[in-house]
Amino acid sequence: MEDLKTYAEITWCPGCGNFGIFTAIRNAIPLLEEKGIKRENVVMTAGIGCHAKIFDYLNLSGIYSLHGREIATASGFKIANPNLKVLAFSGDGSGLGEGLAHTLFAAKRNMDITMILHNNGVYALTTGQFSPLTQEGWKGPSTPNGSFEIPFNSMSLMIETGATFVARGFAGDIKHLTDLILQGVEHKGFAFIEILQPAVPYHNWEEYRENIEYLENEPENYMDAIKISKEKHKFTLGVFYRTHRPIYHKELYGDHNPIANRLSRETRLNKIRKILGSK
Repeated sequence: MEDLKTYAEITWCPGCGNFGIFTAIRNAIPLLEEKGIKRENVVMTAGIGCHAKIFDYLNLSGIYSLHGREIATASGFKIANPNLKVLAFSGDGSGLGEGLAHTLFAAKRNMDITMILHNNGVYALTTGQFSPLTQEGWKGPSTPNGSFEIPFNSMSLMIETGATFVARGFAGDIKHLTDLILQGVEHKGFAFIEILQPAVPYHNWEEYRENIEYLENEPENYMDAIKISKEKHKFTLGVFYRTHRPIYHKELYGDHNPIANRLSRETRLNKIRKILGSK
C-alpha cells in the first residue's frame, strides 16, 4: 500500500471522507494484481476539485483532466489502448454537473471504464456551493435559505442511461468499498461507483452513519433495479445493477488495439508518399 503513495503533501481537511476512498483504492490495487491485472496497465484521470487531489497522492500513471472532462479523457484512454484498466475519479459537481453529458454518453456507449464518483453533496473546494446531488433544503453559502432544487437520483439516472454496473459505497466502510471497487474494475463495461464521503466543514460523519443501510439482495433485472433505486434513499449501499452488453471499443474495431498494432513510422511514411504521389 505504501508504494502507492506519492511525495505530495495531502491537503484534504482532517477527517475528510476522501481519506477513506484513498485507502480503499490502495487496498484494491494489490488485490487486482493478485487477479492478474498489472499495475502498469491501470491508469487514472480526474477532474478538478477535492476529489481530484487523489491524482496527486496516488502513485499510478495517468493524465489530469479539466473540470468535468475526466470521463472524456478516460474514454480516450480506453479507445486508444483497450488493454488498459481505466479509473476516472470524479466529483458530484464535476461528473454530474459540468461533465454530465460526457458521463451520460460514456454510460450510453458502455465504455469499459470505472467511474468513481466522490459524492459529498457540495462543491467543497470552492467553499460549499450546492451541487447536482445536494439534498433539497440544505443550507449553505450559495443557498442560505435552503436549496430548492431536486437532486439527481444518481443510481436510477445511470441505470436508465445505460451503465452496466451501478453501485454505491461509503468512505466509512472501507472493506465494503474496496470490494465494490474490485467488482467495478473487473466488470467489462461502464462501471459507476458513487461513494458517499463527508466534506466535514459542511456535513459530519454522524449524518451518514445514522442513515446508512445495505441492500439485502442485488436486484436481479433491470426493472427491479429501477424500482429499488427509486424506492431506496441516498444512504443505501450496495450493487444496484449489473448486466452485460457489448463494449464500445469492441463494437468500434473488434480486437484491434491502435497502440499494440500500430504501423511503424516507415510504413506510415510510405503510405503517405504513395497517397501524395497518386495525386
